[in-house]
Amino acid sequence: MSVAEALRDAAERLGPASGTPRLDAELLLAHALGLSRADLLLRQRDLSVPAAFDALLARRMAGEPVAYIVGTRDFWTLSLRVTPDVLIPRPDSETLMEAAIAHFAGRAPQRVLDLGTGSGALLLAALDQWSLATGLGVDISPAALAVAQSNADRLGMASRAAFRQGDWGEGVSGPFDLILVNPPYIARSAALSGDVLHEPEGALFAGPEGLDDYRRIAPQLPSLLAPGGVALLEIGYDQAAAVGNILGAQGLAVSVRRDLAGHDRCLLASGADCPTAD
Repeated sequence: MSVAEALRDAAERLGPASGTPRLDAELLLAHALGLSRADLLLRQRDLSVPAAFDALLARRMAGEPVAYIVGTRDFWTLSLRVTPDVLIPRPDSETLMEAAIAHFAGRAPQRVLDLGTGSGALLLAALDQWSLATGLGVDISPAALAVAQSNADRLGMASRAAFRQGDWGEGVSGPFDLILVNPPYIARSAALSGDVLHEPEGALFAGPEGLDDYRRIAPQLPSLLAPGGVALLEIGYDQAAAVGNILGAQGLAVSVRRDLAGHDRCLLASGADCPTAD
């Protein structure tokens, strides 16, 4: 079977298990060949299908996320290592980076804090965006911190990125110009499907309303924020009002930024004397 035929067949087989069967097939075959997806597509007439491809397909057909199978995921400008110990970085979270760039137009943050850093995606994206910035990533999971540290090492950012185990901002000394937060925000009773079934529960669920961690984080933010700084928090599409009230109760000025699908996705919080831009 040629590579082209193998990709067509794989896409058909993956159809019931994936919303992007052709893309998944290409990523899995590229991984089996030890190539990038771009190289696979450019060189497919000269390549043979390795025996390992079938095993990778079987894992995806069983529901395992492609990112965990291949061990990497692209986010912002970076290619990051991911494992089942961390959430898979998603395009929705890039909304926080877009909001940060808009907030710091014409200047750059010097110190960055990433609460619940996971793979280090948001912190490392910010450090890649602003080459003179330094940052701290905090996570409660030692296994997640190991993944984040490996990403910083591989990307040449270990001298600018520090990581520590902790419970959100407890014990962290500010101030920080930019605080990035992607906490658990799914209600415990929510019915889930797809890739999230394989992701760590502790990074997904936050009590009966999905708001428990926002309630713990919000009181920590005023003392961590530098003057003129901003905290950016990812939210569920229907949580802007509820999380906005939680932040506002701490004296923070709040605005919302939508993702590419038009859903509320990011809340910008700053000191009340330094309003955020929409």
